[in-house]
Amino acid sequence: MEHGGGAAPAALRRHARPRAGAVPVADLEARRAAAHALLARHLEGPVAAAAWVQHVEHDPTIPRWYVRYGCEGRDAATIYFDLHQRSLHYEVYFLPAPSPATELDCLRFLLTCNHRLYGARFSIGPDGDYYLTGRIALEHLDETELDRVIGVLYDATERWFPPLVRTAYPRAAGAD
Repeated sequence: MEHGGGAAPAALRRHARPRAGAVPVADLEARRAAAHALLARHLEGPVAAAAWVQHVEHDPTIPRWYVRYGCEGRDAATIYFDLHQRSLHYEVYFLPAPSPATELDCLRFLLTCNHRLYGARFSIGPDGDYYLTGRIALEHLDETELDRVIGVLYDATERWFPPLVRTAYPRAAGAD
């Protein structure tokens, strides 16, 4: 099919509709300040008081919160919560990059895990190591959603760290 260079046929033109408007900076800053207050109150309060949580810390220069927790499959893991202008990013450092001999099996395993995860995903970081990451828009952030995120990350670490270590480092895992 050729186009004669004229105006697009009416059936192909977009209908007139309202366009997205700009969000005033003051609204963004208010939303971010509310998210900061929620994180401080919830992470440093009920989350820090949980028996399985080892430590909660805030670094205001980034701004980042650290939630370190104990788990059965490894000594400890840390969730990094980074507050951005419109979203909260979170990640757990999961595992160093495996050897090329086991990398394909590890990636296959992680993709299978990704299929079952909600609100988080396994990814390869810029350093080549494996991470469990996610983000949530600030307008959806509340205590319930923050608890859900923490629960997903905790459960994924408990459930999938041991088999991933066995896959990535079979000789070391067999020596236990």
